[in-house]
Amino acid sequence: MKLLRYGAAGAERPAMLDKDGAIRCLAGVVRDIDGFALSPASLKMLAGIDPASLPRVEGNPRIGPCVVRPVNYICIGLNYADHAAETGAPVPKEPIVFIKSLGAFSGPNDDVLRPRASKKLDWEVELGIVIGTTARYVSEANSMDHVAGYCVCNDVSEREFQAERGGTWDKGKGADTFGPTGPWMVTKDEVPDPQNLSLWTEVNGKKMQNGSTRTMVFGVRTLVSYVSHFITLHAGDVIATGTPPGVALGMKPHPVYLEPGDVMRLGVEGLGIQTQRVLQA
Repeated sequence: MKLLRYGAAGAERPAMLDKDGAIRCLAGVVRDIDGFALSPASLKMLAGIDPASLPRVEGNPRIGPCVVRPVNYICIGLNYADHAAETGAPVPKEPIVFIKSLGAFSGPNDDVLRPRASKKLDWEVELGIVIGTTARYVSEANSMDHVAGYCVCNDVSEREFQAERGGTWDKGKGADTFGPTGPWMVTKDEVPDPQNLSLWTEVNGKKMQNGSTRTMVFGVRTLVSYVSHFITLHAGDVIATGTPPGVALGMKPHPVYLEPGDVMRLGVEGLGIQTQRVLQA
């Protein structure tokens, strides 16, 4: 089942995708794709609905983030050994956890705004985990019970702000529009092995990232458990699980960063595709 949200920013409506790729409105069934809708009982109820019985959304509406703005947008750093190598960083012994500002949360095809004074704007395609029930001190054996599904994330990053401006990574990760999420959340029953998904990024039509979740240092099961021991995860929270190699930062000998007018297109196998144009803030 693929759940999504459509409409103007701040006024999105809940929906599901039918087998033909048409958007079917769920506004008469649930208030939004929020913590309530993502609970196991609600997902079971939604799975029992015949999409053909729902109103078809006509035209080509804006697609919003696939879930309501979460309590936490968690990111995992350097979670692919080959990405760590391209950046010159050691492979982490434990997951590197940071939080992306919720001001960054945006739709999968919304424009990405290059911040003022930005010189090193970069892309990062990531597998996103969507939490379905509160997770606090959960074991790895039980961590998947708290997962509702998966989505595509672009952890847009400003590398100078992140690494050269003194302090934590957050300054390079939290600008407006730096968190495209969606286009939809795919329930976990449709993703039998999240550790065997291809993921990729194109910039201006050129393939830049072409990886697989097989090479993640810490897998989904481990990450949900690990994060829950430090930060309580709530239904609707998103964990962006790290990016494979191929980011601008790793280019040799000279990185080529994003400029206004550039177009990013990225996806994760079975989870949909995002497209964003870079504009100057």
